[in-house]
Amino acid sequence: MKKMLIAIASFALATPLLLATPAMAENSQQTKMAACNKDATGKKGDERKAFMKDCLSNKPAQPQPMTQQDKMKQCNADATGKKGDERKAFMSSCLKKDK
Repeated sequence: MKKMLIAIASFALATPLLLATPAMAENSQQTKMAACNKDATGKKGDERKAFMKDCLSNKPAQPQPMTQQDKMKQCNADATGKKGDERKAFMSSCLKKDK
């Protein structure tokens, strides 16, 4: 009898979780909408409307410019094997370039 009650209680507790899981899961459009909405902060009127339309379209996102830290990592990796003045000159020119 106890096993039967435990089984019924377990089923009763698990059923709402099983039914709610797909409904609670965000799809990619909802995720995209949240990200675009966050990025549109400060924009108003037609500017916001145009931004949201462009952001939510299926166009691939424009690549973000490299941060200084990313440039440093890439240049440092590219400078492997260089030493002394050669490395210093390479790093200087590499860090000045737009990647």
